[in-house]
This record gives sequence, structure tokens and C-alpha cells, in this order.
Amino acid sequence: MSDIEDLIVSGRNVILPGFDDLGPQPATIVISMITGKITEIRREYTSVDLARNPHPNTRWIDAGDYFVLPGLVDAHVHLNEPGRTDWEGFWTGTRAAVSGGITTVVDMPLNSIPPTTTVQNLDLKRKTATGQCWADVAFWGGAIPGNEKHMKPLVSAGVKGFKCFLIESGVEEFPCVSEDNLRTHMNELKGEDTVLLFHAELESTSSTTDQSHGSQDPTAYETFLNSRPEDMEVNAIALITRLQEEYKSLRCHIVHLSASSALPVIRAARSRDLKLTVETCFHYLCLSASNLLNRRPEFKCCPPIRDQSNQNELWKALIDGDIDFVVSDHSPCVTELKKLDQGDIMAAWGGINSLGLGLSLLWTEGQRRGVGINRIIRWLSEKTAEHAGLSGSKGKLAVGLDGDFVIWDPNAEFEVSKEGFHFKNKLSAYEGMSLHGVVQQTFLRGKLAYDRIRNGFDGLAPLGSLL
Repeated sequence: MSDIEDLIVSGRNVILPGFDDLGPQPATIVISMITGKITEIRREYTSVDLARNPHPNTRWIDAGDYFVLPGLVDAHVHLNEPGRTDWEGFWTGTRAAVSGGITTVVDMPLNSIPPTTTVQNLDLKRKTATGQCWADVAFWGGAIPGNEKHMKPLVSAGVKGFKCFLIESGVEEFPCVSEDNLRTHMNELKGEDTVLLFHAELESTSSTTDQSHGSQDPTAYETFLNSRPEDMEVNAIALITRLQEEYKSLRCHIVHLSASSALPVIRAARSRDLKLTVETCFHYLCLSASNLLNRRPEFKCCPPIRDQSNQNELWKALIDGDIDFVVSDHSPCVTELKKLDQGDIMAAWGGINSLGLGLSLLWTEGQRRGVGINRIIRWLSEKTAEHAGLSGSKGKLAVGLDGDFVIWDPNAEFEVSKEGFHFKNKLSAYEGMSLHGVVQQTFLRGKLAYDRIRNGFDGLAPLGSLL
């Protein structure tokens, strides 16, 4: 491959930006193997024909009827290294990512030890990640009480924004912020080209967290669901949007929205031209509390999976544009912390493993709801890249951007099983589900990063860069 100057991939079903209503298009994409960038896109399909290829240093890929997708961007992933590498790590997490067509992940500032709250901690994380990444990796910083003076240096060092919690995070090294803390941080970030991300749950006199539900059955999913009511999200987003009125230049973002009852607050904020963006997750769009069994802690996440009517409202908001995009919130832990033997949902770690499954999940559910692949790719790639400040190189198949692409079979069906997991701890809420859509190959800057056709990662090496 070192002698190849250009890679040309051509197919009948290429997902190009701006063609949501038309669906996949015939196209031929030229990628420079010197720069890794897309140099040309022709609106035609050309099958492999060596007689028409006069350049000996050109490699052709004929995708035929398979879909050619841009590399996906997952903007909410917990890779947990260093410090909790037994939960997940750069090597395993990014392998899982590229197996599912994700060529870029943005790593959350927790649950690694130390968290990404200073430049020194960021440097340690980057040093640890070097040489381990199969996908490109960018980093979010963290906003915790007392670290406000570290925020501008972190922006200069390249973090894409800052995550904070309005409720205790579950790890002691990443405490939640108060309203006073937020004002201090927001004052520090005024004028910076960055974004403040919120875990948007906030306690009030009418909403209490799971510590107060000890008298109820800890193995019942309803007990957990009642411990994190929707009004906690409504309260949090009301506070965020109230603060935004004072700091209108700063973009704020709601991570993993689960409560549809918060949508009116979001719509009202946007009607006032506040810079507010919102994500939701695969588990809120593809799982329903009405179908979850007791004694099954693998379904626990925070905020919780809610009922079917709530899920329908989230889908409507996503289609209407009130929710901007979808992420995994891949938040793994060691199996013991899931309390599977006891079935203790209340005591279990809250997080769902899903890296590598998201495209298939959203495609499977989206087809039932009449949602086409172009729109799904906007939610999983173009909008997530834009959110993380990566749209100059990632997120779509366009001239000048990185040659990240995926050869994908939309019709293939598979059953989710441990044998197909590439993340470290082989546990997922989706095990046993039948899904559609299988990644055949993933390319990063024109180079092969994953090849299901030839047994996954055999003969390959990690190609990811730290962004």
C-alpha cells in the first residue's frame, strides 16, 4: 500500500451530504494516500476495469451494491484509561469502534484516573493512548469545582469542550458543580470557541436519587426508574437555559437526554435564540422500560431508559430537529460492578456497553419508523463532527476532508452475541437482539482499519491519531 498514490472507491449506493431526500447515490471517490484526504468526488459509479485505469499506483475498490458511508463520529465515549483500564481502554474501545464503522471517538473526561481536568492530566491520557488507537481520538475536558483556571489552558491544548455534572457522577474524583461553580466556569469560558456539556439531572424537593429508595425492592427496574424521575432532567435544563440568558455567547449542550418532558424547555430556549444543542442515545431510542425485566442490571444507565410513549416522543424530536444527534454513551465497567448475580439494579454501575453496535441499532429501529440511511448518517457522523469541532476534517464524504469511509451491507442480519464484542468487558443490554446492517470494512484516511471479510483485525495495525 506504501506505493499507492490514490485510492478510488466507487459504488452504486454512496451516502453524500445534501441528498437526504434522494437517498444513496452512484459516486466515485478519490482519496490521496499521501495526504489521506478526499481529492475528488464524481457523481457516477465506475466498476473496476483495469483497462480504464492507466495509473499503476492507483488502487480501486468496487463497492458494487454495498453502501459507502462516511466514517462515523461517536462524540460520547468513556474509554476509562488510565486508571480504570480494567473497565475499558484505548486498544479495546477503539477496536470496538472501527468494527462498527466509527472512525473517530471523543473521549469523556471521566471515568479515567486522573480525570481530564488539567493539561497535565490530558498529557498523561494522550501519552497513554499513543500507539493504541484503531480510530482517531479527540478529548473532552472536565469542569469540576475549583478547576476553572485550568479551562483556558485546556482549550489551548486542544480539548473540544467541557463536561460537568449537576448531580454526583458516581466517581469521587469528578464531583458535581453547583450553580455558583457554573457561573465561575462560564465567566472563565466567555469568548472562547468551546462548549459546556451537562449531565442534566438536578435534585429538588420533589425528586430524590436512589439512596432514598432503600425500602423498595432493589432488583425491580421500577424502583430505579422512580429514583430518577423525568423532572430531574427538566429541573436541570431549566437551570442551564436560565444561565444561558446571562452567557449567551457560550454554547451549552445536553448529553444523553432521556426525558421527553424536557423538550418544551429545550424548544423554548431555542425560540429565544440560545445556543443549546442536545443529544440522545441508542438505548433511549431502541429500548423501552415496559420491556425490561427485573433482576437485569445490564439495562441500568443514568438517566434511565423510560417507557414506550417517551421513546416515541424522543424519535419525533430527533426527526423534527429538536434533538441534534445520537451517541453511544458507551460507559463500561468490570462485570462484577453490574451485580448480575444479585440482580441488584440499585447497587449496580449505571452504564451500557454499545461500541460497534450503534449503526445497526439505529438502522434497525429507524427502518420501522420510515427513517432513511442519509438521515441516520447525519445524526451519527455529520452532526456529531460539527458538535465536537471536527467538521473541517470529519463527518461526511466531501473534498478536502479525511478519507474515512465504511463499506456496509444494509441487508445483512445478525444476532448480538458476546462473540462479536470487541470492547473489553463482554456484557451488553443488546445481547440476543436481532439487528440489520453489518460493516464489511472500515477505512481511516484511505487505509484499512477493520476487515470483516478477512477476520476483523488480522494483519492490521492501529492507525488512529490523537486529534
